[in-house]
Amino acid sequence: MAKKIVLAYSGGLDTSVAIKWLMERGYEVVCYMGDVGQGTDIERSRKRALRIGAKKCIVGDLKEKFIKDYAFRALKAGALYQGKYNLATALSRPIIAEAMVDVAKKEKAAAIAHGCTGKGNDQVRFEVTFHLKAPKLKVIAPVREWELTTRESEIDYAKKHGIPIEQTKKKLYSIDRNLWGISVEGGDLEDPWVEPPKDTYISSARIEDAPRKAEYVTVTFKKGVPVAINEKKYAPVQLVRKLNKMGGVHGVGRVDMVEDRLVGIKSREIYEAPASTILYAGHAAIEELVLDRETRRHKKLLSERYAELVYYGLWFVPLKEAIDAFMDSTQTDVSGEVKLKLYKGNVTVCGRKSPKSRYKLELATYGKGDVFDQSLAKGFIDLWALPFKR
Repeated sequence: MAKKIVLAYSGGLDTSVAIKWLMERGYEVVCYMGDVGQGTDIERSRKRALRIGAKKCIVGDLKEKFIKDYAFRALKAGALYQGKYNLATALSRPIIAEAMVDVAKKEKAAAIAHGCTGKGNDQVRFEVTFHLKAPKLKVIAPVREWELTTRESEIDYAKKHGIPIEQTKKKLYSIDRNLWGISVEGGDLEDPWVEPPKDTYISSARIEDAPRKAEYVTVTFKKGVPVAINEKKYAPVQLVRKLNKMGGVHGVGRVDMVEDRLVGIKSREIYEAPASTILYAGHAAIEELVLDRETRRHKKLLSERYAELVYYGLWFVPLKEAIDAFMDSTQTDVSGEVKLKLYKGNVTVCGRKSPKSRYKLELATYGKGDVFDQSLAKGFIDLWALPFKR
């Protein structure tokens, strides 16, 4: 009797080939597709897996949990890897991996597999979660182990075995998409000197094609979480979809970066994240109003560490959970509205207000109503400088 293995299946080239490759090694393959808002035809991909030879293809709807418990947590933390990347792909891996472990237990599987390469970060994110949640399960990574050393050879293998795929040797991009963002790599993009071709970006307009008229949007936050757009309330998934559409029209959210991968190499990555870019700008603007200086300073340090932990696949470790508790405590007063302008790829904060604002007009103004006692400044400066005098 063949041993069962649960494979993280996306419907793409690597995992489609992996089904057949694992079958050739005596495994009964159960595919798992975590729906985090890829926007692809899930049913079509599911049928493809069965056509290739998978015993089952289970689809899990993870969209709401992904945005609410993962993406919005990173937003509250202000987490951006290298100050640019919103961690969309990194955030999706632990939620999918945890769901796979649940499926593996129900299916009484002997092993669990993913389609990540040995050069990338995703292998770490999947396998760390597997080790923490099901340490006794055997982990197999076909792309690290098989003889198919290039995407071209994978395509040849697929053709030989009648595996239906969408990639061609002319367009070899690797694309990962979810509600929080899109990542694109490979092909011509591997040369950091080459400008991304027009077909690189999927959800956002070219700056040259974006409207010449700006669009204003008001986002409402409650305890650090976005809850409304232009005073209309939305559930988390619908809110992100709405802002992705609005931002995409104006070319918002494009990132082209050379990234420091966990495995030690540098990689050129292209990201699209219209909604996330709008929300990070708005969230930061509300925090400027309501957080005291020392809390903001310390939060900034932890934001960078938080981003690293997520990027490194350490979502379920004690330190990350401890930082979550700190971040939650900082968000108690992060409520209010922020007005943003979307124009030619830019998001500009135009106004912000909050019932918890620490901004006091009577202290900040230089005009009528000023209550700041400027006579106190000399004594303050003398004491401030005192430790540094010789």
